[in-house]
Amino acid sequence: MEYNLADLFESVVDAVPDREALVYVDHPGTGAERRLTYAELDAAANRLAHHLMDAGLKPGEHLGLHLYNGVEYLQTVLACLKARLVPVNVNYRYVEEELVYLYRDADLAALVFDAEFTERVAAALPRTRKLRHLLRVGPPAGDAPDIDCVEFTTAEASGSPERGFPERSADDLFIIYTGGTTGMPKGVMWRQEDLFFAGLFGGDPTGNPVRRPEELAERVAAGGAGLAFFPAPPLMHGTSTLTSFIAFHYGQRVVIHRKYVPEEVLRTIEKERVSSVSLVGDAMLRPLVDALNGPLKGTDLSSLFSVSSSGAIMSETVRAQFQELVPNVLLLNNFGSSESGSNGRATDDSGPEKGFRLEVNERTKVVDPATYAPVGTGEIGRLAQCGHVPLGYYNDPGKTAETFFQRDGARWVLLGDMATVDADGIVTVLGRGSQCINTGGEKVYPEEVEQALKSHPDVYDALVTGVPDPTWGNRVAAVVQVREGAAPPDLAAIQDHCRTRLAGYKIPRKLVLTDRVHRSPSGKADYRWAKATAARQD
Repeated sequence: MEYNLADLFESVVDAVPDREALVYVDHPGTGAERRLTYAELDAAANRLAHHLMDAGLKPGEHLGLHLYNGVEYLQTVLACLKARLVPVNVNYRYVEEELVYLYRDADLAALVFDAEFTERVAAALPRTRKLRHLLRVGPPAGDAPDIDCVEFTTAEASGSPERGFPERSADDLFIIYTGGTTGMPKGVMWRQEDLFFAGLFGGDPTGNPVRRPEELAERVAAGGAGLAFFPAPPLMHGTSTLTSFIAFHYGQRVVIHRKYVPEEVLRTIEKERVSSVSLVGDAMLRPLVDALNGPLKGTDLSSLFSVSSSGAIMSETVRAQFQELVPNVLLLNNFGSSESGSNGRATDDSGPEKGFRLEVNERTKVVDPATYAPVGTGEIGRLAQCGHVPLGYYNDPGKTAETFFQRDGARWVLLGDMATVDADGIVTVLGRGSQCINTGGEKVYPEEVEQALKSHPDVYDALVTGVPDPTWGNRVAAVVQVREGAAPPDLAAIQDHCRTRLAGYKIPRKLVLTDRVHRSPSGKADYRWAKATAARQD
């Protein structure tokens, strides 16, 4: 047995077949749900895997998941892993041109898609020569275009529930497409063994990874049930799928909703006695605070042990508001990426006063991006990670060469985040280098200014970007969504508020008010939209 995700999952199934593995709430508020034990989920994945193999798909070929959250999503990922196919996440917000790019860039041979996306899939198909096998989840609308596909239920029924798959390898691939903040999406290629240790903590996020593959099931068999992990963002983002596998590796329950509805998330936490929720920043945490202060006041969250964020930070202001309502919950700002897995976790004193400070793992360093040598104390460099890192970007040797390197016999990935490190090894993340604003020679990182803005009582959400300035090159612009019912602040009020938290050159020189700050479905910032919005209102 190797560190292969399908082998590891099957070992857990064999250890605790009758434990509940997955709870899926289809339409929040309707009561419609599905529950599967580990044995039932395993059999469902086996059926789909055998169908895909019977349809002629070969080990190493790529299958896209163009789906909302659902049993079918995790079932399909597991089926791919079992059949040695490579699962590829597809952003369900993409329109035709973006889909054509991703389908072609990823060399998709098969696609599983929600019926709601039939029209978009049909429009992209004529330009995707390699895509030959399609599965549709759910009935199409009456006016949906007719495309050659197999209904998911038919495919599932046609396959054997038994295993009987070819021998697998730790070298089998898992690809995570990441959109980032600029440019077209990139497919991050992970060996499954590397992903297991870098993104799934070697089977134990508390810091005690397994020493051999068989040990995972031994730990599960020796432990009890009772924990429930709730990945709230879309499974199409790597964080939620990896959170689900972390739960599987503990032999515990995964709870998912089709879409993120804050009030229903709280109801589900109460009903399912959820232990841990993962989300993305203030965009997901703040609506929970609003609901707990409003219609869901008094919801029983006593089962909740932790709320963690990856991909965007929970600001000090919103964390404090949630902590006041749910005082016994541990709030964790985790730091990582599709290219690195986990890098570390924010310190207790991380915040506007000291910056976003991280306790990083031993594989994470701050390096000079030109020489790859570690920077000195207090010097600015870029975060990098070594050891269990991806092989590179699929179909993009140029970007692979820019991002991945070898040093001292180890593989490294150079991340986009600028940072410093102090004498105690604590890393302060300054922000994405690609979003850094150069104003009169001074560097301003948007995340720091956004934290200050969101501590203003009338600001609900904010993004910060640079706009051209004839004197300074660029000036800092704040795109702000005002809290409902609050009076819109003017630029002077925003500047007065920020002066108590930021150096003068970081203070916004332009304020743009918007009905809604644009973010991805997982809550990540859309800086391209922010820059275009700020530029239009000059």
